[in-house]
Amino acid sequence: MFIILFRVLIIYVIVLTYLRIMGKRQVGEMQPFELVITLIMADIATLPMTQTSMPLLFSLIPLTMIVIVHFLVSLLSRKSITMRKIINGRPVVVISPKGVELDALRELNMTFDDLMQGLRAMGVYKLEDVSYALVETNGTLSVIQKADTLPASNKDLNIKVAPSSLPLILVSCSKLIEKNIKIAGIDNNFLQNICEKIKVKNYKDILILTLNAFGDVYVQPKNGFAQTLKTNYNGVGKW
Repeated sequence: MFIILFRVLIIYVIVLTYLRIMGKRQVGEMQPFELVITLIMADIATLPMTQTSMPLLFSLIPLTMIVIVHFLVSLLSRKSITMRKIINGRPVVVISPKGVELDALRELNMTFDDLMQGLRAMGVYKLEDVSYALVETNGTLSVIQKADTLPASNKDLNIKVAPSSLPLILVSCSKLIEKNIKIAGIDNNFLQNICEKIKVKNYKDILILTLNAFGDVYVQPKNGFAQTLKTNYNGVGKW
């Protein structure tokens, strides 16, 4: 039993390391060759876990070889447009100003239901609102709406708004994120003032607390509702 657990731990660490080296992608964002490599790695990794008579080396060598192949294929696709098309395929236009491209749907083995589901996922519910729709090489749907169906933006309405600011997480699951606190340049008094406003004892009673460069705080106590607070903090330029 301990041998199996030990082998599982080793394989887990190795596969996790290789996947991190290969890059961060969700399954739905993988190119076809990346998905194939991931499936093969999963199959190879399970063999030494269940077959204790098989040496671990018999699994490590193929896994290492697959990672090398992945780098070579990725390099080829970056260096050569032709190889990129062969390996990854090409985007396919499924809706154009003429309407739905039936031949393209057949090429992709898609139905109208699949197309409508993809449009709804993009927040588009009517075919007449679409100027172009493309199925990307990783299978996702990209949509270009007709200009007169797009919602008006602040720029269109000549409304001036403050620039966007990426919020920093200062408290996560009742733990201080020291690195972000240093970036924000705040002290314990700032956090204590927030705690007093939401009527908790200290940061250990907070589930999540974020701060942006304009002093907007999003905070949710463990036993309470989330709130958005405005403070006199101004960290513009710090991050």
